[in-house]
Amino acid sequence: MAVSSLTRMTVPLASDQSSSTQGLLMPKLKYRFRIIFENFGVSTPRTELTKQVIDFARPSVSFDDMTIDIYNSKVRLAGKHTWDDTTVNLRDDAGGNVAKLVGEQLQKQFDFMEMSSASSGIDYKFITRCEILDGGNGANEPTVLETWELYGCYLTSVNYNDLAYSDSAPVTMGLNIRFDNALQTPLDTGVGATVGRTLGTVVTG
Repeated sequence: MAVSSLTRMTVPLASDQSSSTQGLLMPKLKYRFRIIFENFGVSTPRTELTKQVIDFARPSVSFDDMTIDIYNSKVRLAGKHTWDDTTVNLRDDAGGNVAKLVGEQLQKQFDFMEMSSASSGIDYKFITRCEILDGGNGANEPTVLETWELYGCYLTSVNYNDLAYSDSAPVTMGLNIRFDNALQTPLDTGVGATVGRTLGTVVTG
């Protein structure tokens, strides 16, 4: 059948590396996701935050650069890692549910009325979970294709954004989130997977 030609619409590889008729793998789609917040604010449920998400930036990690100067050259090593801040934009609903939860989280970090701060990080830090879904809904339960769990989160900034008579768009809020660590779950599916630690004594690879 002519439709079999579609299985060849991919990059050709050697036969010992891939089937010649495997076809192109289905990509994850940017609009099929949900964001879940645990221990965010005080009030429950927190599902209104999940329903009002506009967009979310997946984690980004970078490593410090270590340079060892030697005879005629340099050797470079990976230093400590840093998880960059992530962002989430929310629609500010007319019922004030989103604004209330965000305000509660800010108050947990710093009481703006009493000018009193939290005594320790555990008092205000929360977990952010990003789940990429397969498009299922209703009677068809969605399958989670990828999960990022961000641990030790707190808000570094909240932007309540502008208002304008000339704009028909909804009012939004922008959150900047800093966190301590991130893993892909279930474990062994990406970052956090079990990879044997190699022990050696030579700098060069």
